[in-house]
Amino acid sequence: MSRSGAGLAPRAATNDTLFMKKTILATLLLLGAVASRAQVRFEALSTDALRERAMKSGKLVFIELHADWCPPCRVMEREVFSDREVGEFFERHFVAARYDTDRRTGRALMKRYGSGAIPLGLVFDTEGNLLGRIQGAATPEVYLNDLREILARRGRDRK
Repeated sequence: MSRSGAGLAPRAATNDTLFMKKTILATLLLLGAVASRAQVRFEALSTDALRERAMKSGKLVFIELHADWCPPCRVMEREVFSDREVGEFFERHFVAARYDTDRRTGRALMKRYGSGAIPLGLVFDTEGNLLGRIQGAATPEVYLNDLREILARRGRDRK
């Protein structure tokens, strides 16, 4: 009898360990999901597909022009586009994409809408009309205020 009793203890410990591992894994996955929503989600889409997705979702189009070699662009990535409040604002209002100005699409957009300096944020309606631009690096608060001003101007223009 003591022999079978001894056999139960390791099983109970194994079940407890397995339960704890599953709980930790579920918690980490949940935290990862929450963290992934806390930043701007840039789509890897063509400009036409981006506009189409914005039309289907009832949102505006946001395009960020950047380059890998650009220090202010890296600051924006690290401090603004990873900010929870900025991410939530983008989730509500925009379908967003990033284009490198050293590549064809980014270069063409920069030539058409830019003035030579990056980072450059462009806000469009779903018909392709430029609603506003934000040039240079900023804090999350300043960037959000600039975006709100563009949205407010759009609201005034629609009346």
